[in-house]
Amino acid sequence: MPADRRGPAGHRAGAGRPAPAPAPGRRARGPRPLPDRAALFTPGASPLREQLERRSAAPLLWLHQLPAWAPPLGMVALMLAGLAAPVPVAVPALGALAALLSWLAAVSWPRLPAQARLLRVAAVAMILAAAVARALR
Repeated sequence: MPADRRGPAGHRAGAGRPAPAPAPGRRARGPRPLPDRAALFTPGASPLREQLERRSAAPLLWLHQLPAWAPPLGMVALMLAGLAAPVPVAVPALGALAALLSWLAAVSWPRLPAQARLLRVAAVAMILAAAVARALR
């Protein structure tokens, strides 16, 4: 580091100082803290459920580390592609969206109340119906 960027005691400028606090109403940038291990696994789960949770842990942690706006934006992009793109692009986009939502619903299923489960099933069914309708055009 050039000498002109060092302070009077020869230390780098800013070294040892705490990072500035984020503006009111905003959270600090950087990766979000990882969830507790217990939050990823259902206690007393069946072997099939344990396998689903174990295989889903890494992709869920990867999604968790993305900016909060990225997964919903990706889902909106898939939905728009499914509704507006030509059929050879639309049907796979809607299928991918249905698969993603089905996976997320399956992973969160034990913690969901009955009404939330019904909404997730209805959302996947509507997306699959849209894919079939686009394919039959």
